[in-house]
Amino acid sequence: MTIPTVDASPLAREANLLRETERARLRALINADMVRARQLHAPDFQLITPIGAALSKEEYLGAIASGQIKYLTWQPADIAVRLYDGVAVLRYRAQLEVVFGGHKVALNDYWHTDTYERHDERWMVVWSQATAIK
Repeated sequence: MTIPTVDASPLAREANLLRETERARLRALINADMVRARQLHAPDFQLITPIGAALSKEEYLGAIASGQIKYLTWQPADIAVRLYDGVAVLRYRAQLEVVFGGHKVALNDYWHTDTYERHDERWMVVWSQATAIK
């Protein structure tokens, strides 16, 4: 007997695409794959770091390319997605370990909130904020 499969709704498929896009972005950042990272970050991207610094796309990706920021581990838990017309908000908890300016920041838990927008029929992150969990 064959059990019929139910196709996911269009919203569920889009949410899954966004989850995979975020995971691909994290892989690009960990691997310092600047070609892929540039494709996934909007031109006007901005990151708010856990210490409250605001970094533009060029500042952030430049720091990764130069080794100023080197991600060692970035393991997201379940990624929650809220979809709107051409905009999506993702939120998840992650374990992160990073070397920043030559100083290792120990493995810690963070909340991440990312805002994505559709640009040329693909999702790109425009805002990202990380908050350390104490």
